[in-house]
Amino acid sequence: MNNTYLPIGASLDKNGQCTFCVWAPTCSSVSVVVNASPEVTWPMVKDEAGYWCVKVDHVTPGMQYRYKLNDDLLRPDPASRWQPEGVHGPSAVVDKNFNWTDSAWQGIELADMIIYELHTGTFSPEGNFQGIIARLDHLQSLGITAIELMPIAQFPGHHNWGYDGVYPFAIHNAYGTTAELKQLVNEAHQRGIAVILDVVYNHAGPEGNYLPDFGPYFSDKYKLFWGQSVNFDGAWCDGVRNFFIQNALLWLDEFHIDALRLDAVHAIFDSSALHIMEELTEQVRLLEQRTKKRKILIAEFDLNNPRYITPVEKGGFGMDAQWVDEFHHALHAVITGERSGYYEDFGGLELLAKSLQTSYVYTGQFSVHRKRYFGKEPVDTLYNQCIAFVQNHDQVGNRLLGDRISTTLSPEALKLAAATLLLSPHVPLLFMGEEYGEKNPFQFFTSHSDPELIKNLVEGRRKEFAAFNWEGEVPNPQDEAIFNQSKLSWKLNEVPGLMDLYQYLIAFRKKRPALRNFRRNDAVRNITIQNNVLQFERHGNYDALTICLNFGREAQSLQLEQSGLKIFDSSDKKWEGPGSLAPEVVQPAQAFSINPYSALVFEQTNSNQ
Repeated sequence: MNNTYLPIGASLDKNGQCTFCVWAPTCSSVSVVVNASPEVTWPMVKDEAGYWCVKVDHVTPGMQYRYKLNDDLLRPDPASRWQPEGVHGPSAVVDKNFNWTDSAWQGIELADMIIYELHTGTFSPEGNFQGIIARLDHLQSLGITAIELMPIAQFPGHHNWGYDGVYPFAIHNAYGTTAELKQLVNEAHQRGIAVILDVVYNHAGPEGNYLPDFGPYFSDKYKLFWGQSVNFDGAWCDGVRNFFIQNALLWLDEFHIDALRLDAVHAIFDSSALHIMEELTEQVRLLEQRTKKRKILIAEFDLNNPRYITPVEKGGFGMDAQWVDEFHHALHAVITGERSGYYEDFGGLELLAKSLQTSYVYTGQFSVHRKRYFGKEPVDTLYNQCIAFVQNHDQVGNRLLGDRISTTLSPEALKLAAATLLLSPHVPLLFMGEEYGEKNPFQFFTSHSDPELIKNLVEGRRKEFAAFNWEGEVPNPQDEAIFNQSKLSWKLNEVPGLMDLYQYLIAFRKKRPALRNFRRNDAVRNITIQNNVLQFERHGNYDALTICLNFGREAQSLQLEQSGLKIFDSSDKKWEGPGSLAPEVVQPAQAFSINPYSALVFEQTNSNQ
């Protein structure tokens, strides 16, 4: 495909003229049918690439329309910006104008990101964008510098995680309007908070997906767990590629969103000479040059393949960052003792140490769970290209009961987990409510209308998680109670001292030069393991820290090779802990004690760096 911008959907001008454009290469005729009384039909003209367009006068925002295909089928617009009556109803024209006040905002770099993942429907009692806006001050005071919204594209029914969306250009109608999403981004930028949007380009949801009626959006060439794969490399794939690239540019440009998190890119199959992820990166770099604002692409996948985040000149796709599940798996297995499902590949501090050193745990060795040799070392990358977490929507929501670690771990263990993440060299991501120890679950919920689909959904989840040997019935995701009990309680003192500790460590991370070095060759040094204690050093810009993490149930005796000034102990009384056992200053070879399930940080006082 060439780099020509091919607009799709309904584009309304200030003079009331609206250009309708839809890609339908295999249709013999396409018309716009305006839901006026009586209905008005406007025949469209097709170009050589399969795009049908027409200009219509006297259009006002909110006007509803459908496309008539082959003088027969009436269908909503694939690039609809608004579905007021849901996935099966007509599309509506939107007014794109908004009074932005963020012209000074340039975006932020990954190195400066403290990410907070949230689900719009369960984050607040309101369950919409206004509910998020009302809590931005809380996030700002916590030290959050980026919020990541789970997918907001129109999905069937009222509530859903968002990965069943079928209108990538339309905002889910229960969350708010285009103006309200823009208001959220604008307000976030006023507080120094970037906005990341989770988008799904690897599949479409099963209900309300009318894309196949317009053209070959999907292919049977590759088999997917969720259904048909998106046609990125077959006949007529140019229109499909343009569809998703324009969607990405819409959010990053018109909505001023700072970054996209691309869901499950390992399920995006493309044998083209120019992979769709590389092409998308290319287009986003052009947008950066045009807007003079930083725009970031984050890949979510679990293949331990650094190609996605390797620079193009070194044979990669040039994306900015990726989620790193294996830091989570290694930490979770150690701190909870779980060993079922994919956790069978983890357990033992040496694997957590490996994650701290190389981000991926599996870099070519044999994986028992996958039953094959797996992974590759992420050379030519930086630590700040890797996003790590203690919890996220997947790792909580894909448990049988959606239970958070705050329901099983002690307060001291929760503080240790927080310290392990925030003192690691990776970009940290918090899952909503984690900062105060939210006890409400985050479960899988849907509100489909097709009975057969609902039945298959429950059965599919049962099979998907059989390897975990969880006992009990799989909760029915259609049950309204499942959605309601997944809402945050906002009991900010749920685990006393926890939120203060998060706030302290986030601020500490921002100001310590040793925690702001992301070079793989010298940021993390001298990792040792002894008696359930993982010890390592962080170095950067003449600052050196020694970090001690005790994952054992007993206090341990330690020694340091360098003299150190104690600057943090997660068991301190100020965090509602039992009280620190370590002295304020430790000399080399001087024995001292560390509490069970606690983290200690010393500033090296005789370091050469």
